[in-house]
Amino acid sequence: MNVLLGGRIKALRTARNYTQEQVAERLRISRQKYARIENGTNSITLDILTKLADVFDVTVGDITRVLDEKPAVAYRAGTDDASAKKIFDMLDLFYANKHMYTRLQHRNMA
Repeated sequence: MNVLLGGRIKALRTARNYTQEQVAERLRISRQKYARIENGTNSITLDILTKLADVFDVTVGDITRVLDEKPAVAYRAGTDDASAKKIFDMLDLFYANKHMYTRLQHRNMA
């Protein structure tokens, strides 16, 4: 979660052409602490989120929205996502039907 938020915060910062130093100064924290927030090493408090929203002129929801988004290729990462399960179920069904079709074709030829 921290990594996703950190990536979103970094994207907002770079979109506005701010340096880490500039943002850290406005938040009244060290640049190192801010860098750890962007890297996902440090947890982020609601107070910092609120201040970041002010700095970037967005809402807290705009920053945290990234937590609600699902990666388009989550099934490749081996996560237990419902959509990945549906894909694998469909593939299993396809191969089962293909196998049954092949057996029926061999039976009809015999």
